Amino acid sequence: MTQTIAPRVRTLVLLLLAAACALLAGAGPASAHAALTGSDPREGAVVDKAPAQVSLTFSESVSMDDDSLRVLDPKGKRVDDGKPSGTGGTAYSVKLHAGLPDGTYTVTYQVVSADSHPVSGAYTFSVGAPSETSVTVSGQGAGGGFVGGLYGVGRYVSYAGFAVLVGGAAFVLACWPRGSGVRVVQRFVVSGWLSLTAATLLLLLLRGSYTGSGKVADVFDLGLLGDVLQTKAGAALVSRLLLLAAAALFIAVLFGAYDKREDEEKRDLTFGLAVGGSVVAVGLAATWAMSEHASVGLQAGLAMPVDVVHLIAVATWLGGLTALLVALYRGPADTPVPALAVSRFSRVAFGSVIALVVTGTYQSWRQLGSWTAFTDTRYGQLLLVKIGLVAVLVGVAYFSRRWTAQLAEATPAAAGAAAARRGEKGAGKASGNASSKTGAKASANASAKTGTKASGNAKVSEKASGNAKVAEKESGTRKGSGTAKESGTAKGTGGSQRAAQLARQRAAVDAARQKRQRDADPNRFGLRRSVLAEAGIAVVLLVVTTVLTQTEPGRTEEEAKAAGTSSAGSSAPATGAVTLDMPFDTGSQNGKGVVRVELDPARVGANDLHLYVERPDGTAFDIPEVKVALTQKAKNIGPLPVAPDHITTGHWSASGVQIPMAGDWEVAVTVRTSDIDQVTISKNTQIG
Repeated sequence: MTQTIAPRVRTLVLLLLAAACALLAGAGPASAHAALTGSDPREGAVVDKAPAQVSLTFSESVSMDDDSLRVLDPKGKRVDDGKPSGTGGTAYSVKLHAGLPDGTYTVTYQVVSADSHPVSGAYTFSVGAPSETSVTVSGQGAGGGFVGGLYGVGRYVSYAGFAVLVGGAAFVLACWPRGSGVRVVQRFVVSGWLSLTAATLLLLLLRGSYTGSGKVADVFDLGLLGDVLQTKAGAALVSRLLLLAAAALFIAVLFGAYDKREDEEKRDLTFGLAVGGSVVAVGLAATWAMSEHASVGLQAGLAMPVDVVHLIAVATWLGGLTALLVALYRGPADTPVPALAVSRFSRVAFGSVIALVVTGTYQSWRQLGSWTAFTDTRYGQLLLVKIGLVAVLVGVAYFSRRWTAQLAEATPAAAGAAAARRGEKGAGKASGNASSKTGAKASANASAKTGTKASGNAKVSEKASGNAKVAEKESGTRKGSGTAKESGTAKGTGGSQRAAQLARQRAAVDAARQKRQRDADPNRFGLRRSVLAEAGIAVVLLVVTTVLTQTEPGRTEEEAKAAGTSSAGSSAPATGAVTLDMPFDTGSQNGKGVVRVELDPARVGANDLHLYVERPDGTAFDIPEVKVALTQKAKNIGPLPVAPDHITTGHWSASGVQIPMAGDWEVAVTVRTSDIDQVTISKNTQIG
């Protein structure tokens, strides 16, 4: 049976590894988690005179140094003062040299978002008229190259090590206390600790180069390492190393003093280990939650503890599942995993799945923000893959629970059969002893009678044989004196080698016999096969989860797309005018329509504003009142009210609308369709 099963197991493992490698290969470098949502001058703009500074606005807080924001002239020479200024939030600016000539200028930036991921990019604007430029901006990308790839590997290994460490220890404490003495389980948990420690050290060394130049030589720059330690991500990695030292003490007690205690004593120590291990596990999970997605954006104070629960649930489920698989396949045959331990893990896994569903639902809402983001963003698409894998994993787990129930039912029956066999063997032995005693007594009586008759003949021959024995003794003494020592030495050496060989053979035979017995149990074999399938899916699920942590959230991606569309799509290249279409619905009869706002030339200074109101079918109609207000939230300017004059049916206009500063402006329109029904709608646009 084992010979036919092994190829299937190997094939399944190879397919799972291939799927995991495909996901790893497609992951690529970390995506930008803070997107550029505004700039002044905006991308592709042509301004009449050189601006005094260049300003950038991001979707979330970023950090930058003196070299993060550059402005290059057509020949590639820097024309900024190299000192970006900002509040440490979403908006930064850098001053430009005075008297810049006409031509095309390139703005490059490389910053670190608040969730620890590098963000880079570039765009151009022109003064007077566009010109040729020698600056190449293609291939701009932070977190790429060899260092970026190595950093990505470190992230995968760290998540896997955390799952193995936490899940394996939880499996021993909560499900199988006797497993603390099983060597293969010990090696499994220790390997998780070693992997997480090594990956954390690697990430700490690579961090400076990963978010900066990307050069391998910078990995060993102690000055750069000192700068990393002052960042949020560096502090999180150092905290993780300190917590891993406490985890090492926990592992030593779990596989040392705890394993040597009796069952009664283990119960007293289990509570203390569970509390200490939980504190360490929560601390380790918090090092991710406090430095990545959960620490920024919407409801960060609630998102971080939810993320901690999510990570621990993943580790308990997937790490414990892998520990069970290792024990089932590599554990000693004389110490099989009992059905009770599998049943306990089934309950633990079910609780972990409930926690994953609750926390995952909240995280999905927080990171996506809309249903369309599931299909329109890469984050949403990966999340759909993760949800599908979880559903498949739960389905496979159902079969594991069924095999567990059958194994639990079969265990008492097998124990009863073994007891019956032991009873039969004992009865046979007692019967044999009784028969021996009876036969021995009868044989003794018969021998006594025969011996009396034969004793006379024996005495006659005894004398003759005595002479022969004397001669034989002398001959044997002479012959044996030369070879006895040599023969004894040879026999002793050969005997010890033969004994060792026989011992190895007996051990191999016993192991093979125990393996045959273990594989002959259909319930245990079915459980092993379903757990193997679960573990394989879990590996792919862990890879997808890690890729998600490196992918720009759907909410941020959609905001960046909306800002880019508003900036680029609404501006006419010939006149510089901006057109904004905003549908409205006041909730009353005939309260639906579309407001079109045209701002010309959409630059600093005086502008002409035209406003048109149309029904859904495109026909113009009048409403009792319409008002416009302009606001630039980044600079706390506004709202600046505009009162347009009614020109004709569905048309209002205002001239000389003053816009004091370039940037991202919100245009808000208040529409009143009756005495009590009104609504305010708004849209953002770049005004340069």
